[in-house]
Amino acid sequence: MTIERKATLTIEGRAPVEFPIMTPTHGNDCIDIRTLLGKTGHFTYDSGYLSTASCRSKITFIDGDKGELLYRGYPIEQLAEQCNFLEVAYLLWNGELPTATQKTNFEKNIKVHTMVHEQLVKFYQGFRRDAHPMAVLVGVVGALSAFYHEAENFSDLEHQNISFNRIVAKLPTIIAMAYKYHVGEPFIYPRNDLDYTANFMHMMFGTPCEEYKPNPVLVHALDTIFTLHADHEQNASTSTVRLSGSSGANPYACISAGIACLWGPAHGGANEACLQMLEEIHDVSRVGRYIARAKDKNDEFKLMGFGHRVYKNFDPRAKLMRKVCGDVLQELGLENDRLFKLAMELEKIALEDDYFIEKKLYPNVDFYSGIVQKALGIPTTMFTCIFALARTVGWMTQWEEMINDPEYKIGRPRQLYVGKARRDVIAVDQR
Repeated sequence: MTIERKATLTIEGRAPVEFPIMTPTHGNDCIDIRTLLGKTGHFTYDSGYLSTASCRSKITFIDGDKGELLYRGYPIEQLAEQCNFLEVAYLLWNGELPTATQKTNFEKNIKVHTMVHEQLVKFYQGFRRDAHPMAVLVGVVGALSAFYHEAENFSDLEHQNISFNRIVAKLPTIIAMAYKYHVGEPFIYPRNDLDYTANFMHMMFGTPCEEYKPNPVLVHALDTIFTLHADHEQNASTSTVRLSGSSGANPYACISAGIACLWGPAHGGANEACLQMLEEIHDVSRVGRYIARAKDKNDEFKLMGFGHRVYKNFDPRAKLMRKVCGDVLQELGLENDRLFKLAMELEKIALEDDYFIEKKLYPNVDFYSGIVQKALGIPTTMFTCIFALARTVGWMTQWEEMINDPEYKIGRPRQLYVGKARRDVIAVDQR
């Protein structure tokens, strides 16, 4: 990255000031305005941070116009087709794909931490049975810091590695326990003879009555979902984790904050909202009516699962999930299921209708991943938990990158104050 070029800012009545232009490996050049306040006495205003780079990062890159997503330089398509989720987790955390030996050792290190403290079980009993699983997840993950005090000391790489291994290993257990508590079934302990994703499915769907035998097609589908959601650059929840971590908060608290942010329907809750939309449409015969409503600017109805704030082309993850979706439906014999036929009809219209093509409202990853999870037997209230399980790998990696950045400092966004001007308090009897 070079900083040889300059950008000149001219403010009326003042001499021009210069700022370095920083050139990244991929993406847009950035104007370094860190000295803007000192040089000009001005802030910048950027609601939603749409034009602001808040950090330097080597982890993930997105080109929305090209429909490209890279993890450490590797295209997501290649990773999803040739690697499993834990290989991708190793890549994000360490910067390179593991050798065969490194892969084996990494998987062993994760499996060591799959159990949760037995006292943590009592936390679940404090929640109502009908509590949203994300509410449970926010509380339980945040509580991990009460059990692992050494997480407060993350000054060296060893402690950071332990925290990473621990939380990546425990999230499947914690999420499966949230599901079991919600449906009133006994908790299922992890089986370390199974791989990461198969073990999660065992804890979700197994019972003490009989042995659970994971279906390889379904395990592969869920593992692919994990891989596709492992990281996504500086989105809302990742920025939340970084901002929380910038204060020196322990990693469990930071991940809990990220989970809370992810819960929103505009973020991680999008695939849950997509399934709710399909239920509202209900039947293929009603699709035309709802498509017309989606095109009507005066109608509040929105077609969920189509288009993406970042990708102005086809979401590269959606292409992969479309194939996985087909494999799962075929494996389970659900090709003619009402909900899935409805989803396929919506997809067909979106790919052929001029309105959707012109506005580039292609089906996104949430559209397909929601359908797959529904087919796997995962209830819609658990969809965002599945997202959080996968994204924790990215969150921890982003957190680690931030705290080891020489330029690391506590986040302190500025504001454009538009409230009342300074005024004096009047005595109560004169108001």
